[in-house]
Amino acid sequence: MRSESTILHVDLDAFFAAVEQRDKPSLRGKPVVVGGVGGRGVVATASYEARTFGVHSAMPTAEARRRCPNAAFLSGRFHAYRDTSRAVMALLREISPLVEPLSLDEAFVDLEAADLPDLSVTSVSALGRELKERVHEVTGGLTGSVGIATSKLVAKIASDLDKPDGLVVVAPGMEQDLLRPMQVTVIPGVGPATAERLRRVGVHTVEELERLTQDELVRLLGRAHGTGLYALARAEDDRSVEPERETKSISVEDTYDTDHVDPRLLTALLERQAVKVTERLRKSHLSGRTVSIKVRLHDFSTLSRSATLSEPSDDARQISRVARTLLGELDTSGGVRLLGVGVSGLADWIQEDLFADDEGEDGPEPDHADGWDTEAAVAAASRHRGWAPGMDVVHEAHGRGWVWGSGRGVVTVRFETAETGPGRVLSFAVDDSALAPFRPPEE
Repeated sequence: MRSESTILHVDLDAFFAAVEQRDKPSLRGKPVVVGGVGGRGVVATASYEARTFGVHSAMPTAEARRRCPNAAFLSGRFHAYRDTSRAVMALLREISPLVEPLSLDEAFVDLEAADLPDLSVTSVSALGRELKERVHEVTGGLTGSVGIATSKLVAKIASDLDKPDGLVVVAPGMEQDLLRPMQVTVIPGVGPATAERLRRVGVHTVEELERLTQDELVRLLGRAHGTGLYALARAEDDRSVEPERETKSISVEDTYDTDHVDPRLLTALLERQAVKVTERLRKSHLSGRTVSIKVRLHDFSTLSRSATLSEPSDDARQISRVARTLLGELDTSGGVRLLGVGVSGLADWIQEDLFADDEGEDGPEPDHADGWDTEAAVAAASRHRGWAPGMDVVHEAHGRGWVWGSGRGVVTVRFETAETGPGRVLSFAVDDSALAPFRPPEE
């Protein structure tokens, strides 16, 4: 355990919704819900205005609509979240070379490697205040909550205590005083099932958990889980900040004893590999844009094919679909000795499924994953669900804006950007050639 409060955790407040409010002036101060907008969609993030109605992340969108019918329900814009995240992560690396991103909107920072005059509570508190001001500056108005403590466990909990825009520094020696009154679910790994087991033995708070012996917890929860929980209940957490290690690609491949010819078998093998790849992506908190396959034929010749998605993904169905399409382009009638699936162009992990509507294997793709270029995106938008609410568009005469809604052959657009005031609303035919999705140029 560290003797000084040198681990910082920063968590951007209501990140996806805050980015939407920043870029859409007419939505500032109003309830905004970001996620899958269809009947089977799931909320990714709700603005604080929407949270007052009981809307929260992972809630079915249908339930969110019932609770807050006047909210703006928007699909995700990964490019905007990615670019904002990059600005914040670059800022954190200016403070310390040891930065561990957890997702697009949160990270740990090791202050022992920072250039500070000392590591006193006063000094790290001043750094926390300065960091919050700079986050506001580099993101164009977003806020972040900061927790600083002697461990990852307490720093992460502290960052959540005074949201939004909070700063909580836990002085060395005060960790258990902070944790004891809290519900036991504040500890990582205590989900509904574990909480129910603990409730049955009279444990509701961390203080009550602390009274159990290690043997009691092992008997109740198993050796690994019980031993880990015993330590965390006492604020014992010696995990270090692990700076991100660049991974260029994640892949799975298999060599077979006999040549496989049956297309159905090859497809099944490919799908199984795609699932394994996505499991590794998620375990590493990564997603990828480029899907590739590797095929070694009966004559030992090796072929590869790849395709690039419009946004990074960690969705097994999507990666499997692309891999199957690539395999269909090859002549495998002579037999396949080796088959592999890989994903490259890796980026920070984002839960793409929170922005999808779960239309099923044969249903339409999420709008943000349709097509390979602007023309295909326009065609896909018209062919499938229409223009996704919240997506960026540009009109030849009216400039940039975002989709307010669509239906019955009409798409309604509010023309405004982060730099303008609330803009006017105009409607167009969904196939209006003057209107197109807008993507900022790649760096």
